[in-house]
Amino acid sequence: MRHPNLNMRDPPLYRIKKAPHHRTGDKWCIYPMYDYAHPISDALEGITHSICTLEFEDHRPLYDWTIENLPLTYRPRQIEFARLNLTYTLMSKRKLLQLVEEKLVAGWNDPRMPSLSGLRRRGYTPEAIRAFAERIGVAKNDSIVDVSLLEFAIREDLEKRAPRAMAVLRPLKIVIDNFPEGQVEWFEAANHPDNPAMGTRKIPFTRVVYIERDDFCEVPPKKWFRLSPGAEIRLRWACLIRCVSVVKNAAGEIEELHCSWDPASRGGDAPDGRRVKGTSHWVSAAHAKPAMVRLYDRLFTKANPGEGGADFRTCLNPNSLQVVSDAQIEPALAEAAPGSRFQFERLGYFCVDALDSKPGQPVFNRTVALRDSWAKLAETTK
Repeated sequence: MRHPNLNMRDPPLYRIKKAPHHRTGDKWCIYPMYDYAHPISDALEGITHSICTLEFEDHRPLYDWTIENLPLTYRPRQIEFARLNLTYTLMSKRKLLQLVEEKLVAGWNDPRMPSLSGLRRRGYTPEAIRAFAERIGVAKNDSIVDVSLLEFAIREDLEKRAPRAMAVLRPLKIVIDNFPEGQVEWFEAANHPDNPAMGTRKIPFTRVVYIERDDFCEVPPKKWFRLSPGAEIRLRWACLIRCVSVVKNAAGEIEELHCSWDPASRGGDAPDGRRVKGTSHWVSAAHAKPAMVRLYDRLFTKANPGEGGADFRTCLNPNSLQVVSDAQIEPALAEAAPGSRFQFERLGYFCVDALDSKPGQPVFNRTVALRDSWAKLAETTK
């Protein structure tokens, strides 16, 4: 057969394969080719527009010929657009299946996968995905979209909707020597600093608190505004503290810090007007709850994995998943519902895992960091 206008080659419409079929067994050995079955199934199902990727553009003459020459009620139209390719991501179903079958990821719903189930489990919202799609538009030429645009879309969405909370991923113990032992003081914190309608919450403050281990440096570099010996910082929503001494174990590792607090600085401001630049998030050791936190990053180390036919498995990011098993969180977070999203202050946006979380044993997946670390690196090298 030849298309009158397109000089279409003679295409195969059926193939004969004498092998057992998983449904029909040995009763049938003639099967329609995909290019022939595709337009027929579209027409029988009442499809109006069959949206394909650009590699199907050369197949359209057969698609149109089949529709024109068969007694079909519906006349679907095939339109080709460029595939949505993302940097540091694979979109090929064959390669994604390989990742799953070789157990390089935990399944199709692994939060590192570009599947809808993976994005949902990671905490991406439908609104963010739609905003991303609208922002990049539809292309007729093959291109690769920077994944940071997708990450920007979810940051923009969660910035408005995610309540704030405090969690410490790598706890460093702080003993406040001049705070009465056994006493609890409650500070009021905004659930969203830019949205008063989201209300406030009470957070407990006690003699022993945890801060992030990265928020302390014994020998600080220049422009270090966080805690160091003799330095003063602000505990978010609470007060000002000053490091008095450092306690180390026999191996020379820091075990805890001893600090003093300024009772007049309740709320975080010094009444005498002294300026304190550094602020740390924290939790009360007596009230904090343990949690598992999964820190997800990009699955590949190269922007275009598998470029030039290379094995994409050679550029898998070994740090695409880091599990923190001893994180400490605000007590209310322990009962957060699966799928709930929060901004952990100064750390990023997190989602309660819908599969592995249990009441009192939450698992949080990091959706995205507060800032693109790749972009930050680019800024520092300008």
